[in-house]
Amino acid sequence: MTKVAQFLTDAERKAFDLEHRRKIRFNIGKYNAAVETGMGWYQDHELARARASYLKSKIVNNLDHYLLEFEKNFTARGGKVIWAQDADEALHEIGKIMQRRKARTVVKAKSMTTEEIHLNHYLGKLGIDSLETDLGEYIVQLNGERPYHIVTPAMHLSKKDIADIFVKHLGIEYTDDAQKLVLTARHLLRDKYTSAEVGVTGGNFLIADTGAIAVTENEGNARLSATFPRTHIAIVGIEKLIPTMQDLDLFWPLLSTSGTGQQVTVYNTIYTGPRQPLEKDGPEEMYVVLLDNGRTNLLAQPDKREALQCIRCGACLNICPVYKNIGGHTYEATYSGPIGSVITPHLSGMAENKHLSYASSLCGACTSVCPVKINIHGILLRNRQQSVSEHLNDREEKVAIQLWMRTMLSRRLLNLLPARAKNYALFRMLSLVGWSKRREALEVAPRSFNKMWRERKK
Repeated sequence: MTKVAQFLTDAERKAFDLEHRRKIRFNIGKYNAAVETGMGWYQDHELARARASYLKSKIVNNLDHYLLEFEKNFTARGGKVIWAQDADEALHEIGKIMQRRKARTVVKAKSMTTEEIHLNHYLGKLGIDSLETDLGEYIVQLNGERPYHIVTPAMHLSKKDIADIFVKHLGIEYTDDAQKLVLTARHLLRDKYTSAEVGVTGGNFLIADTGAIAVTENEGNARLSATFPRTHIAIVGIEKLIPTMQDLDLFWPLLSTSGTGQQVTVYNTIYTGPRQPLEKDGPEEMYVVLLDNGRTNLLAQPDKREALQCIRCGACLNICPVYKNIGGHTYEATYSGPIGSVITPHLSGMAENKHLSYASSLCGACTSVCPVKINIHGILLRNRQQSVSEHLNDREEKVAIQLWMRTMLSRRLLNLLPARAKNYALFRMLSLVGWSKRREALEVAPRSFNKMWRERKK
């Protein structure tokens, strides 16, 4: 089955799964209510969005300069930078570090870039136990799933679902007490932090003027993953830069408020490299893997590169009517929802993923909530235009559009076709996009307005 056919099949199944929709509406509803409350703490939220958009645009349009500035400042304190053009390069370099450290266990904080390069699968092939320490990631890892949401990996699961997963995979007694479930996971993970040879995190922001990585979280697991192991590896997309340390006072609240409604997340940590001579804790060595993996494909397109400004808050997913109905797993991509539909065709190939840019109502809700003011629905239209200009659309679609265009440009041709022929053509064209499957067929009037007007003039 092609990716398009799989997407349509999965989307229809999820859209008509009422229990799935109930869970998602309940969980997203809680976030949306919290975000609405959180916005009340802003005196001028639009000004904050405008400033953030300006700073990220400045970064994206001068990315080479800021990347080199970050590398210079990070390596000055003993950190090491690895430039990875794609997932294979990143995994190869990470594998060499694991081999040198004789690693058997890795503790891993929540990171979408590690999902992007399929790090857990790679480490598993090396015989290395890679354990997710974020509670949501740990739950979906136990259940053999991918993250459902870029901020809340287990958003599709109810409390009962999680309890069943713990009973099945951990052998505990069934309980629907959320606190007991959290304590169970915490107890199992605690010893792993002190025994793991390597800790892996992502990075919410790379700070150019300091050469530092800022990590935002709510559980403290990322801080533990980076503190106890002797080696810390941060895998970060090259677009995650901000100019200065002072800019965090703008971006930290925007990220947390847009994503979860918090004024600021519980743990916000800045890593500036390995442990220094007078410091009591921290890793002996620290690496930052700067991951391209298709990002420069977007950078090379001025009309779409603003998508690289994304700070991964998840707001566009929470507001999107399509995402709320078809679910995160349907996208079959690391990044789901509106922003995923924008960037995935450029990260993973337009030919295989062009259908994602059509998985949108173009209502513009995603653009209206983006904290860095990315014109998401506009870029989705440009992706569609690109797929057509590269002749990636189906033959049937091309023929249908050509026939429609020629007919609409010629009143004589339009009048030649009887109503029955027009209805048949409409039915066939709309069937291609699934219109006729769930809706009544469209029918044209027996006589066109043009004909009636001529008769009236006579």
